[in-house]
Amino acid sequence: MEKQLSFSMAILGLLLALGMSGAAFILGVQAKKAVSAQQSVSVKGLAEKAVQADNAEWTATVSITAPDFAQALAKLRQERPGLDAFLVEHGLDKTSWQESGEQVTPHMVDVPLPNGGTRSEQQGFDASQSIVVTTKELAKVTTANKDILSVQATGKPFTATSPSYLVSNLEEIKMSLIGAATENARNRAKEFVKHDGVKVGVMRSASQGAFYILPPGGTSDGDDYGGTYDKTTINKTAKVVVTIVYNIEQ
Repeated sequence: MEKQLSFSMAILGLLLALGMSGAAFILGVQAKKAVSAQQSVSVKGLAEKAVQADNAEWTATVSITAPDFAQALAKLRQERPGLDAFLVEHGLDKTSWQESGEQVTPHMVDVPLPNGGTRSEQQGFDASQSIVVTTKELAKVTTANKDILSVQATGKPFTATSPSYLVSNLEEIKMSLIGAATENARNRAKEFVKHDGVKVGVMRSASQGAFYILPPGGTSDGDDYGGTYDKTTINKTAKVVVTIVYNIEQ
């Protein structure tokens, strides 16, 4: 009876040992795979190129103030032909215009109070109308924007915003730069690991960072997703940032 019990205990011990060895082997393989899966490198890729605006938007406005509503509207309509003539003289014909409606609103001023402070008081009416010019003839808009200062100096009630110089094919530019930035990222990854006896494997993940449209010589601070879009210059620099994680292979 004792011999049988000893034999059974020996068999049980052997089975336990084999089970533990098998479990250790499996855990070792899984751990090795886990370590291998964690081997990666994250890099940023950059690409940029010169681009040029091919559209311009420019807003010119007639703005006047008069004692009453009727006078304000009448004076607006009296001055408006002068702005039309100015635009036509600069080669900006009516096919490129988008006119706003005439607007007449109370003219409010802050009047000082005897004991300090101010109160808002209506003193007449403001009347205005704007013309938004959209054109591919950038040079004409640039010249008109400069020359309107001389017209203002004669007392004409004209104002204008700074022109916005726009690039129409932004998505096409962005896609071409993403390809170049991805190639740049892989080259950077190769440079990082070339002394470690490993190589860059497949792409694990990728994300686009900022897309910048910068003035010539402009710099981008940070790599926020939205980026920046310079509209003040005709010649610009387009830039894309991507972040890519690559597997590392032994």
